[in-house]
Amino acid sequence: MSEPVLELKNISKRIKGKDIVKDVSLSVYGSEIFGFLGPNGAGKTTTIRMIVGLIRPTSGDISIYGHFLKSDFKGAISNIGCIIESPDLYKYMSGLDNLQQFAVMKNNVDSKRIAEVVELVGLQNRIKDKVGTYSLGMRQRLGIAQAILSRPKLLILDEPTNGLDPSGIAEFRNLIRLLAYEEGMSVFISSHILSEIQLMCDSVTIIKQGKSVKSLKVNEFNQGQIIEWQLDNPSRAVGILKDRWSIEAQMTKKNALTASIGVVPVDEINSLFINEGLKLSFCSTQRSSLEDLFLNLTEGDEIV
Repeated sequence: MSEPVLELKNISKRIKGKDIVKDVSLSVYGSEIFGFLGPNGAGKTTTIRMIVGLIRPTSGDISIYGHFLKSDFKGAISNIGCIIESPDLYKYMSGLDNLQQFAVMKNNVDSKRIAEVVELVGLQNRIKDKVGTYSLGMRQRLGIAQAILSRPKLLILDEPTNGLDPSGIAEFRNLIRLLAYEEGMSVFISSHILSEIQLMCDSVTIIKQGKSVKSLKVNEFNQGQIIEWQLDNPSRAVGILKDRWSIEAQMTKKNALTASIGVVPVDEINSLFINEGLKLSFCSTQRSSLEDLFLNLTEGDEIV
């Protein structure tokens, strides 16, 4: 596997004596669409602010395209394009004027590149209209055009589909796939629309209370099944699943646990539980859902 475009190693952030982010590590690779999820107060926004250089980590290292943020800030940041919350646009100016204004602050961005990004985001028919006349989806597209003007290796988007209707969300999904798979850009997305993350992303990390609680490849997750068991010794069952099949299970409530089992047959697992002396009272199967996994891991906390 190639070197990661973005790598976080044991990142922590302490603010006013409180640990907001605790020892988070993750990697994002070339042309990968990466989903970053967490309930309210999990430290998701704080982590993003550390990645884009708005605040410094208390400990740990962040590298972007081989440049460490701590020792080579300019080299690292030069590889990032980002939209945090909502695009910062001048509504009284045209979309083209906004891009030209932004291009002045960047190196090697000429009129040809501006035309390229306008076509990429599909705004060629409205780029000369004032931004104040744009729909929310169009403003989001213009914000992305602005973020990718300098050909960043990494595009970071914080809640990019907020306020978009289903048609706008589908268009956005197609645009992100185009940027990743045809333009070779890595895309780091934070979103609360879990079904969209499952459709859009290649990999996902979930954090809770400042800690990473689960990282997975979405294509493997989509092929699996979510199983819930009720049995007399769930903690022992967790150990059996991990030792025999490397399956990570979570205890969700008293005498219950759940896991995504991939292609392992359910009856084989149940037989081993019984052979190991566990009393199995209930077993249910359902299709893997990122939302279900998220709620199980975060115990139903509010999603940002």
